[in-house]
Amino acid sequence: MSSAPRTSRGTRTRAKILAAAEQVFATLGFHDASIVKITEEAGVGLGTFYLYFPGKTEIFEEVVRDLNHRVRQAMSVASSEASTRIEAERAGFRAYFRFTAEHPALYRIIRQAEFVAPSAMRAHYASIVEGYIAGLRTAQARGEVRELDPTVAAWALMGAGELIGMRWVLWEQENSDQPAGVPEPVFESLMDLIEVALSAPDTAHDTDKESP
Repeated sequence: MSSAPRTSRGTRTRAKILAAAEQVFATLGFHDASIVKITEEAGVGLGTFYLYFPGKTEIFEEVVRDLNHRVRQAMSVASSEASTRIEAERAGFRAYFRFTAEHPALYRIIRQAEFVAPSAMRAHYASIVEGYIAGLRTAQARGEVRELDPTVAAWALMGAGELIGMRWVLWEQENSDQPAGVPEPVFESLMDLIEVALSAPDTAHDTDKESP
């Protein structure tokens, strides 16, 4: 386990090391990364690193937890003012895509976690899905979401968001020097799919119209 700082200066130092680790792991990968490279990136000594983290695996797991906390917070804050579930979906997905455009390390590090720290990877997804399920159940109780299994829906929606983001955020950013983002037509197409999938029958789009 990592050690909690006891002073505000320690908090800043620990955060600086964590940010450096995020950059190093995302750029070099876990196996090519080293504590020395992390401390060089952070501008601190080895002794300072060991004040807060026991080793490379532990700081990697902490990076996963930190990214998870920040992306969930961004989505939660963005969707908190929404008055309907569909509005919450739109706000939450926009926040997610904005976060991943600013922190593409999220994709790279979570993919590494499957092999380096599988329990941290599972916790990452499970914590996102847990909140998602609760939100869908609340919307179902209000009659905004059709009768479906909220657990299956939560995993499916999370998977859709991750793959859309990987395609239009991560891959595009890897081929350009400019920050990438999900194009508006792509975003709207995704929202159309989500609205049709979630909306209660009396509010869903009419998809059964006969062709002329």
